[in-house]
Amino acid sequence: MLSAGKVVAKNKNAGSKPLRWIREDCMTISRRNFARLAATSGAVAVASPAIAQGAIKWRLASSFPKSLDGLWGASPTIAKYVSDMSDGKFTIEPFAAGEIVPGLQVLDAVSNGTVECGHSYGGYYIGKNPALIFDGSLPFGMTPRQQNAWYMYGDGRKLMDEVYDSMGVVSIPAGNTGGQTFGWFRKELKSPADFNGIKMRVAGFGGKVLSKLGVVPQQIAAGDIYPALEKGTIDAAEWVGPYDDEKLGFHKVAKYMHLPGVLELEANNSLYINKAKWAELPAANQAMLRAACAYALLDMLAGYDARNPKALTRLVANGAQLVSLNPEILRALHTALEQVLDEEAAKNEQFKSVLENWRAFRAVQHRWFSVADARTEISVYPLTTAQTNL
Repeated sequence: MLSAGKVVAKNKNAGSKPLRWIREDCMTISRRNFARLAATSGAVAVASPAIAQGAIKWRLASSFPKSLDGLWGASPTIAKYVSDMSDGKFTIEPFAAGEIVPGLQVLDAVSNGTVECGHSYGGYYIGKNPALIFDGSLPFGMTPRQQNAWYMYGDGRKLMDEVYDSMGVVSIPAGNTGGQTFGWFRKELKSPADFNGIKMRVAGFGGKVLSKLGVVPQQIAAGDIYPALEKGTIDAAEWVGPYDDEKLGFHKVAKYMHLPGVLELEANNSLYINKAKWAELPAANQAMLRAACAYALLDMLAGYDARNPKALTRLVANGAQLVSLNPEILRALHTALEQVLDEEAAKNEQFKSVLENWRAFRAVQHRWFSVADARTEISVYPLTTAQTNL
């Protein structure tokens, strides 16, 4: 509805068409404030160069060397998709392990603001808080799909957010290796007693479990494992699986690859983001990061699933010996795990809370997957293999 104002323009055909009313007061205000509005617009443009001129620039420190493209690859993937989605207005420069900080110090670097973000594995930092292992992988734990279900539709995300919040870090799943192997040994393991005295490179809770059987666990970054194995500083090593292990050359000095990989049925990797830097990001950029991490998770898992079978064939052709852990060893490992979990729960209330939730979710998942996946695969595999070999 038009309010008080007077006619300042008149239609030439007033007899046939309505008068054109224009609010003189609005015109007056517009003219009076034009210069002020123009100046304000200019100030806004100058005040927000980070978005307008593409000046949101972050650095990402990875725990992994570029030679391990499966693990390292998540970092440039995240950077690429964030840049693409923002039309180059949000850029992240990834750095491999050792280029800014050593691979096992990425969480600290993000927490203290040395870098804005980092790509790493929670199991490396259980000395800070043992509950971080639930964001990585646990012996006799869950598969990648089960882990994602717990994180997204169970209480996993809420519980992990609480753990990382105390460190000033936001964590987003950003990669998964899938199932791994148990490890490479110089001799075949035939009983639990064979573990006694072995010096083994092993990360996460795998080391705590194996120490119950007499293993001396060593946490060594990827690039240092082969030299230690070759020199005899360690006797055995686990890393990921056939594709990465072939690159690292373990089969050349410790030819017995043991299966199944009960120490890690999956290994979730995460993008760590400094909490203060995360809070500064516009919501759209936060959404871009979450989307890029989701793609990186899928991409890493698919990459390992595609490459591991071919690498396994090559390893066997080059002399690797596959050894299945017998039921006695598996029972001993599982018993040791439950002891470790209960001991940690008794010392750490937060760990206990996460463990109770994780155990309950795992039990239901295993019940379903034993029907939906495991038994189906066992039934289908012999038939398809026989067909392939015809």
